[in-house]
Amino acid sequence: MSKTLTDAQIKTAAETAGLEYALLKAVAVVESSGSGFLADGQPKILFEGHVFWRELVKRGLDPNRLLEGNENILHKAWTRSYYLGGKGEHLRLQQAAAIDREAALSSASWGLFQIMGFNWKVCGFQSLQQFINAMYRDEAAHLGAALGFLRGAGLMAALKRQDWAAFARGYNGPGYAANQYDAKLARAYDEAKRKR
Repeated sequence: MSKTLTDAQIKTAAETAGLEYALLKAVAVVESSGSGFLADGQPKILFEGHVFWRELVKRGLDPNRLLEGNENILHKAWTRSYYLGGKGEHLRLQQAAAIDREAALSSASWGLFQIMGFNWKVCGFQSLQQFINAMYRDEAAHLGAALGFLRGAGLMAALKRQDWAAFARGYNGPGYAANQYDAKLARAYDEAKRKR
């Protein structure tokens, strides 16, 4: 059975959530880079070393004591210098998991909608592991998690009114403008409207 999300599934989910199809499609297009899975069936992830730093601190661990040999997965400030993409991100995740599995899983963005692992509760999951299981299942599960996140994070209103800047800030963080997420969302929305 295919893990790929269909337009029919997006349409049904949008109707159920009270969203216009093109709004949800735009978020999917901008966040996914086309797919929620790698060719080998693993979910796409991006491991964030600065988040791992924070997650370790939350668990009472001192990142400074763990730095040696882990500079590629552990840093205080955001940087893209260590991104490997694809399977390389899973290798970075495995390296981090050897230090602390929950902190590591919480420090990656997952799947079609690139939701950070630490948001599992906001998305409506009962545990981090339940969230991870959903990320391995299929893109429909990714969509369900994304809708849970939009509701839990209070982003539905900004999306409905097409306040792309407010939505991008809430979804991608304060650095959204540097990556032009708001402009990308607006373009993806217009494109989805044209194709309907």
